Amino acid sequence: MTRRGARELALQTLFSIEVGKHDPSSALDAALQEANLGAQRAFVRELVFGTLDHAEGSDAAMAPLLEGWTVERIPTVDRLILRMSLFELLHDRQTPRAVVINEAVELAKKFSTEDSGRFINGVLANAGGTA
Repeated sequence: MTRRGARELALQTLFSIEVGKHDPSSALDAALQEANLGAQRAFVRELVFGTLDHAEGSDAAMAPLLEGWTVERIPTVDRLILRMSLFELLHDRQTPRAVVINEAVELAKKFSTEDSGRFINGVLANAGGTA
């Protein structure tokens, strides 16, 4: 599985936890069992638990960048993509900034809307002082 595929699986797992109110460990275990992850298993785990552990900080980092929106008003998928991307930008600096932003935009295009991709790009691009 590619890193993009791993990000997709992490996002789907986060959505299951957020919307389905599933236990994080159980949801992640179920997702990992179904996927042929190979070397990406640890990356998915890190993204899911890192995003959950740092959600409050990510929300605080994105709030001033939302221009007329609140974190709570952002569609769930977009909010999860932003949280996951901010976790990567702020706490897991292995991936170049431009790659994290591009991956977030691609996730939004696939799982949300074209407008979501532009919105997420704008928020993450303006997170320069934060990330």
